Amino acid sequence: MMNDSALTVNNGVAQPPMVNPDVAKLFGRRQALPEVAEYVDGILAGNVVMLSRAITLIESRRNDHQQVAQQVLEACRPHAGRSVRIGITGVPGAGKSTFIETFGGMITARGHKLAVLAIDPGSERSKGSILGDKTRMETLSADPHAFIRPSPGTGSLGGVARKTGETVILCEAAGFDYIFIETIGVGQSEVAVHSMTDFFLLLLISGAGDELQGIKRGVMEMSDLIVINKADGANIPKAQQAQAQYQSALRLFPPPPSGWTPHVLTCSAMEKTGLDTILHNIEGYIAITKANGYFEHRRREQARYRMYETINETLQNNFYRNERIAARLEQVEQRVVRGELNPYEAAAQLLMVKHE
Repeated sequence: MMNDSALTVNNGVAQPPMVNPDVAKLFGRRQALPEVAEYVDGILAGNVVMLSRAITLIESRRNDHQQVAQQVLEACRPHAGRSVRIGITGVPGAGKSTFIETFGGMITARGHKLAVLAIDPGSERSKGSILGDKTRMETLSADPHAFIRPSPGTGSLGGVARKTGETVILCEAAGFDYIFIETIGVGQSEVAVHSMTDFFLLLLISGAGDELQGIKRGVMEMSDLIVINKADGANIPKAQQAQAQYQSALRLFPPPPSGWTPHVLTCSAMEKTGLDTILHNIEGYIAITKANGYFEHRRREQARYRMYETINETLQNNFYRNERIAARLEQVEQRVVRGELNPYEAAAQLLMVKHE
């Protein structure tokens, strides 16, 4: 049949596939883990990519990952311990992220290397986490002398990430001489962070009201320094008034065993004022506690805390991974939900499963 149309359509050039088949093959198989020596050499060389991969390995719950992670930790442990570990907490709205970015930038500008371990709030429903600290700290994220590692806090005491202590060891082995551990500022997280740091800084703001600062008494007793942030513009008089009030409150507490007298300072993270005095106080605390032996005492207490945390975590994991317990857990749980069994008796039954 003859085509009377004046329009002729020629065959076009064959288009390549949308996805490179070689890339598809790569993503189709699981990449092998680096050798332990490769992890260790990369960390000791200050390679932040390898450091990040090692931290991910530590946070993994897979048994094969944990075996490699423990070998990496043991190899890095002799190179750790040379940093200043600072816990930073504060009431909601105190500007922790802005403070950490500004204060951290000042520390790196003075020739130090800074690692920020930011514990992000996780969802108890979805088990997801915001992990937004790199977004909030844009300048510090681009600093070649800074390393920011957001970690999900879901399922851990007070939002403190499960493996923060081990992460500190890896960061120190990578040459970071200042470690910031930021808490989400609620519940028991402050207690946990205080137990794994050398210096504890409490960040507050003026005029927040007691309803936002209800945690302050217990946290104030643990604090080595209290800082009233956002002391700028018309807020300066209020900040100074809050400074005087908190300084008076500190006098009611017994002297801390460190031999250091906690102070209350003001600063503005936005305008970068008062930060030099904060660093001077931290350096003064470290000098005094190293001279009187308290610094090493705290480090021994940190090691003891990590031991008990490891025991608790191991016992919990072994319990839930037990096949006999897993087989009965849902059934017992449903009986509790229906009101057929009280939760205490249910727990006792499950705990006795391994002894039957």
